[in-house]
Amino acid sequence: MKTAEEIRALLHKNKLRLHQELVQSKEAMSLIRKSTHAKLTPEERQKIYVLILDICKSIPALAVFLLPGGAILLPLLIKLIPDILPSAFREDASEH
Repeated sequence: MKTAEEIRALLHKNKLRLHQELVQSKEAMSLIRKSTHAKLTPEERQKIYVLILDICKSIPALAVFLLPGGAILLPLLIKLIPDILPSAFREDASEH
């Protein structure tokens, strides 16, 4: 069983990860806006691809979490399908 300090540390780490996802989403939006009036470089196109893929991965993970028992089911799915998580949440998944 986790102590209150471990839970606080985990919540803080996930808060930072969510912030990173939001920053990346804002970056994707600015690149998409830029693409409406200028041609993107191959690097920018790749970055948009990765960022949109991360956004698309967030939706099923959130849907599973919101299901009854989803808080238990999501960690099991992550063990079975590690690619279900956005990149900000996968960086240290090997620690768990």
